[in-house]
Amino acid sequence: MLSERKIYVKSLKRAGIGLIIIMVLIAIGLTVWEPLSIEPSAPPPEATYEARIVRDDFGVPHIFGKTDADVAYGVAYAHSEDDFATLQEVTAMTRGRMATLNGADSAPIDYIAALLDIRGTVNRKYDDLPQDVRALLDGYASGLNAYAAEHPEQVKLEKLFPVNGQDIAAGFVLRSPFFFGLNSPIEALVQNQPLPREGGPSLADEPAKKSIHPLSPEKIIEDKAATPVGPDPDENGSNAFAVAPDHSPEGKTRLISNSHQPLRGNVAWYELVVHSEQGWDFAGANFPGSPFPFLGHNKYLGWTNTVNRPDLIDIYKLTLNDKQDAYRFDGKWKPLEKKRVWLKIKFGPFVIPYPQMAYRSIHGPVIINDSGAYALRYAGIDELDMLTQYYRINKATNFDEWQAAMAGQGVPATNFIYADAQGNIGMYYNAMFPDRPAGYDWRTILPGDSSKALWQKSLPFTRVPALVNPASGYVMNSNNTPYIAAGPGDELNPDNFSPLLGVEGDQTNRSRRAIALLERANADGKLTDKELWAIKYDTGYEKAGYAKDWLDKIAALDLKDSAQLLKAQQLLAQWDWNLDGKGPADALALMVLRPANKSHYNRDKMPDPRQILQETVDHLTQYFGKIDPPMMNLLRMRQGNVDLPVDGGNDTIRASTLWDVDDDGRLSVRHGDSFIMFIEWAKDGKVHSRSIQPFGAATTRPESPHYTDQMQLFVDKKLKPVWFDPADLEQHKTSDKLVGSADRAAK
Repeated sequence: MLSERKIYVKSLKRAGIGLIIIMVLIAIGLTVWEPLSIEPSAPPPEATYEARIVRDDFGVPHIFGKTDADVAYGVAYAHSEDDFATLQEVTAMTRGRMATLNGADSAPIDYIAALLDIRGTVNRKYDDLPQDVRALLDGYASGLNAYAAEHPEQVKLEKLFPVNGQDIAAGFVLRSPFFFGLNSPIEALVQNQPLPREGGPSLADEPAKKSIHPLSPEKIIEDKAATPVGPDPDENGSNAFAVAPDHSPEGKTRLISNSHQPLRGNVAWYELVVHSEQGWDFAGANFPGSPFPFLGHNKYLGWTNTVNRPDLIDIYKLTLNDKQDAYRFDGKWKPLEKKRVWLKIKFGPFVIPYPQMAYRSIHGPVIINDSGAYALRYAGIDELDMLTQYYRINKATNFDEWQAAMAGQGVPATNFIYADAQGNIGMYYNAMFPDRPAGYDWRTILPGDSSKALWQKSLPFTRVPALVNPASGYVMNSNNTPYIAAGPGDELNPDNFSPLLGVEGDQTNRSRRAIALLERANADGKLTDKELWAIKYDTGYEKAGYAKDWLDKIAALDLKDSAQLLKAQQLLAQWDWNLDGKGPADALALMVLRPANKSHYNRDKMPDPRQILQETVDHLTQYFGKIDPPMMNLLRMRQGNVDLPVDGGNDTIRASTLWDVDDDGRLSVRHGDSFIMFIEWAKDGKVHSRSIQPFGAATTRPESPHYTDQMQLFVDKKLKPVWFDPADLEQHKTSDKLVGSADRAAK
C-alpha cells in the first residue's frame, strides 16, 4: 500500500496537471473570446475619393481635394502616416475597446463610454446631421480604413477596422464634456469621494469615503495612469490674444493661438492645411479622430480656444425603491435603466471580461455608491451638433457667417478668441448654458424626484458673455474669468449676467500677467510685434493671487530645526519671480509652485507648505547634489535622442505646465505650450501665419525626419512659416502624392 504521504503527493500532482489543463483551456478561450464577440462596424457607404497630400519642409501635410469629403479622406490618410498608433487608440476608445488594446489603465474610458451612452446618442442623432457633415465624416472614416487596409502590419487590434462616420462622431460625444470637467464628479462618485463644488468647497451632503478593492472597477478608475479622454483634469491651460489693426503700427489685425495641451496622445495637436474646390481652405490643427481643424485661420478670419469652466454639470440625488430598480419622479416610480457592460481588459496575453453596470435615469447617467444614487446632467448631453458647428465656422467667410455658425450651439464649452481681415476682434465665453429655473442652489446636489429641478434646454447664444471690439484694442484669455479680458475700463460687467449661468470667477497668474504686460505695452495705443512676442514668451509671475499667498506661507515657516530647509527658504526669499532659468532659485521655485497652482486650479485646499518644500529639497539634493541647480538642467524637452533645456513653468505664459520625472531626476515636459500659431491680416487683407510644434509632425514615428525637427526652434522661441497659399507651397514641398479609393481600385 502507498503511504498517506505518497497518496497526498500523487493527488497534488494530479490536481496540478488538471489545473494546468484548465488554465490552458481558459487561456485559449480568453484569447479568442474578445475578437469573436466583437461585431465590426459596417463600412461607410461606397464612394470614390481622391486627395492630394503635399508635405512641406517640416512634413506638415497640405491636403487638396475636389470635394470637402475628398479632403477629409486625405486628412485621415496623412495623419495615419504620421501617427497611426494614436488614431488607433482613438478608434478603440470610440468602440469601447481601449482596455483590450492597452490594458487595465484604459478600462475607465470604456466604462465611461458606456455610462454616458455615447453610442446611444450617435444612434439617436446621427441621421439628423446635415448631409454634407455626414459625407465629411464618411470620407474621413474611409481614409482611416484605406490606410489600415494598406498597412495591416500596423493594426494592433483585430476587427478595429473598418470604421464609419458614426464611429468618428462617437469620439466627439465622448471627449467634449471632459473639456469642462465631467471627469471630476464621475471620479468622485465612483470612488465615494467628496463631490467637487464649482467655485467653492466640497458639497455638504458628500458621500462617505470607502476603501477600494485593488481589482475593482473603482480602483481602475482611480488609477492616475489611465489614458486621458480630454485635457489633463488637474491643470488645463491656454493663452489667446487678438489685437485690432488700430493698435498695430502697421495697421494689421493679429491673432495668437497658444493652446496648452498634452504633447502626445489623443488630445495632442496635429498641424495641417486643407484646400477644397468647394471653398474649404484652412490652416490650423486638430486632434486625432477629427476631419477638420479646431482652431487656426482661413483667408478671411481665424480663432483659437482656451478651456473655460462654467458650472455646466448638475448632480441629482435619486430616491430608489427597495429593489433599486426604480426611482421616484413627480410622485410616480420610473424604471431605472440599466445595462450590463463587459469591460474587456487585456492582462498579458489574455483578455478578461469584467462585468459592470451602467445606469441611467431621465436626468442622465447614474452612479450608485454607498450613500445613494446620483444622476448627472451636463451641457451638450445627447447632442451631436458640435460637428456641424466646427465644420461651418471652418468655412465662414466673414464675421456674420461665423457668428451665425456659432449660434448653432454645438460646442458645449470653450472660449473662442476671434479676429478677421476686416479688423474685428472678440472674446466669446462660449458655453451651452443650461436654462435653469430659479429657486435652487445649482452648485449643490439637487432633488432628483421633481421635474421642476430638471432643465431641458440651453440658453440662446445671445446669452453668452462676449466682448467684441473693445476700446482697448485687444482681447485675451488665459483660462480666467471672462470679466477680465481687455483691461480696466473695457471689461464686461458681471452684473449683466445671471448667476444661474455659473460663470467662473477664477484668475490665473497668466491672466494677471498678460493684462499687466498688455496694459503697459499698449499705453501709447500701439502694440508692436516685438512687444507682443515678448508677452507670449514671458516667464514671469505677478506678486499677487495664489502664488504670492503660497510663497508667503513658505516664508512664514519656522525652520530653525532644519538648516537645509532654512537655506531653501532664504533662497526663495531672493527669487526674482521669473522662471527664465537664469536665477539661482528658479529650480526651487518651479517645483514648489506646481502643487500650489494645481490646488488653486482645482479649487482645493492648499497642501502643507513645509511638506512641499521638503519634497522639493529632497529631490534636488538627491539628483543634483544641491538645492540651486540651473533650472535649465532640470526642466527638459525630450523626444527620442533629443534632449533640450526649456524655460517657463506651471502657470507662466510661456508654459511648461506638467512633466514626468525621469530616472535621472530631470523633469520631462509632457504638457504646456503645444501648437503655437501667430496669424496676421495685412492692410490689403492678405493673411500670413507662422507656427510651431514641440516635437514635429510625426510624433510617434522615430524613423521619420519630422519626429524631432521642430524641437530646437520650439525651445529657441522661434516659428516656422505656414505656406497657406498653394503657390508659395510649391517652392517648399518635399513630397506630393495622390491617395484615394479610385487609385486602390486601379492597383
